[in-house]
Amino acid sequence: MKVALITGASSGIGRAAALEMARRKHHVIAAGRSETRASAVVNEIQAEGGSAEFLRLDLASLSSCREAAGGFEASGRTLDVLINNAGVGGVRGVTEDGFELHFGTNHLGHFALTHHLRRTFQAGTRIVVVSSEAHRRAPGIDWGRVQAKTRLRNLFADYAVSKLANILFVRRLAEMQPDWNAYAVHPGVTNTNIFPAIAKPLFRNRATPEEGAQTVVWCATEPTLSGETGLYYSRESSRDPSEPALDDALAKDLWNRSERWCGVAPQHG
Repeated sequence: MKVALITGASSGIGRAAALEMARRKHHVIAAGRSETRASAVVNEIQAEGGSAEFLRLDLASLSSCREAAGGFEASGRTLDVLINNAGVGGVRGVTEDGFELHFGTNHLGHFALTHHLRRTFQAGTRIVVVSSEAHRRAPGIDWGRVQAKTRLRNLFADYAVSKLANILFVRRLAEMQPDWNAYAVHPGVTNTNIFPAIAKPLFRNRATPEEGAQTVVWCATEPTLSGETGLYYSRESSRDPSEPALDDALAKDLWNRSERWCGVAPQHG
């Protein structure tokens, strides 16, 4: 049975993707902070005759990302699909390691998790990273700002930067590791809890989590995509991201800084 690890599988797009991946005969590893919350989707999968388990993971902690990946690697299994879905939006704060919360969770946490899982990947492993059309609001990345501990923030701008980083990460990962298949996905404006309730009136005509998960699952399973990597997708087709998201120099700079900030050994490519 193929194995799929999904971050943020307890609710929203992650939950919908977990259920659908299980229906497509994947063993689902529901990664998240709360076993109590994740157990609901694990139990639902099992009730449908599927296979699932919980993996403790806090993306706002680089040590937790390392420990979660190490725990999976110790099982001796290989990973067929990694869906980097979890994220935060419209919140103020810093991660355990001192980074702006959106950037530290949405990008650095997933960067670290992916890096520490690399020994469990094989040729053809798919890495799907949930980004957003919000990335188009980010003209670039202010390296000082993503580390700054200030309360004077534009929270939607910080979120946009983290989503830009998601696409740049996928592009650089595809270049560095061509044996794997990496995809960045815009799931659509979806009715989830990523943003506080007060912000929800700003997002109209929201899709259901199941609709939001559709392209995520498609990138994780569609046979015709096996030769594609490093692209950005929406509504089950590739599309051009913003100009900054196509900046190879920025992607390389982000990668190198992320390696240093996450304390991982540099990869060359």
